[in-house]
Amino acid sequence: MKSGFVSIIGRTNAGKSTLINSLLEEKIALVSHKQNATRRKIKAIVMHEKNQIIFTDTPGLHQSSTTLNQLLVQSAIKAMQDCDVILFVASIFDSTKDYEAFLGLNPKVPHIVVLNKVDLSNNATLLKKLEEYAKFKDYFKAIIPYSCKKKSYKKVLLDEIIKHLDEHEYFYDPDFLTPNSEKELYRDFILESIYENLSDELPYSSEVLITHAKDTPKLFILEANIITDTNSHKGMLIGKEGMTLKRIGKTARFKIAKLAQKKVLLKLFIQVKKHWQKDKEFLTQILSDDKQSFKKSKFY
Repeated sequence: MKSGFVSIIGRTNAGKSTLINSLLEEKIALVSHKQNATRRKIKAIVMHEKNQIIFTDTPGLHQSSTTLNQLLVQSAIKAMQDCDVILFVASIFDSTKDYEAFLGLNPKVPHIVVLNKVDLSNNATLLKKLEEYAKFKDYFKAIIPYSCKKKSYKKVLLDEIIKHLDEHEYFYDPDFLTPNSEKELYRDFILESIYENLSDELPYSSEVLITHAKDTPKLFILEANIITDTNSHKGMLIGKEGMTLKRIGKTARFKIAKLAQKKVLLKLFIQVKKHWQKDKEFLTQILSDDKQSFKKSKFY
């Protein structure tokens, strides 16, 4: 029996969150085509044969001068130190410059390169990319192509990770999906719905706080504040006759209900908090980990 922690590292939009959902075979991590969507470290517990792997989805590595993004990068770098293995995820269409920058951070634990999105490419492109990474072979333990959609090479990837974990009893009940709380998952589902229903920069000016949650046998009741930084953004979030907010709520409610496996009553409110992205105390609050856990049996 082996157990250990694996941090998923890479640039924004490399497909890290999609990878963690694919390996878990359940959606728990926020996915968006927009950059810097992931703000909180979401963990997924994957049982592989008799072994337990705890994956951590991290914010993308990138350069930025904003307080929020700097904290996100710090969170990702810290995750590199608090694990047994690192998965460096890169799109098959990316150059190796992000990997070289990653090596510049001097990772202290073994790492595996995952070439993601291979289903969108062809064998010739894959072979060329493998040749590009060959010059770094003394740094990584393995390089594995992966398709989140088709789950190709999933067993190969998990087998390779297990090689680098120590013998250890389970850190979590094997029936758990994640050690993150429902609150963390559901507020990210709401944030994801904002990304899906609004364009341009507005989603980056928004955050979500859960203010009330009540779980009944047949209904999950949830109230949340959508935080934004200006009254004009508040108006855009609400939309004409409240239609935009209704679309956000409908999209989020569907995602939450699918995971909770019951009907959801979701109430959303808009709150203006100017310059929230520069407020370190507030950012520490919304980016902090929540340790409450829940079991698979709640969803199946």
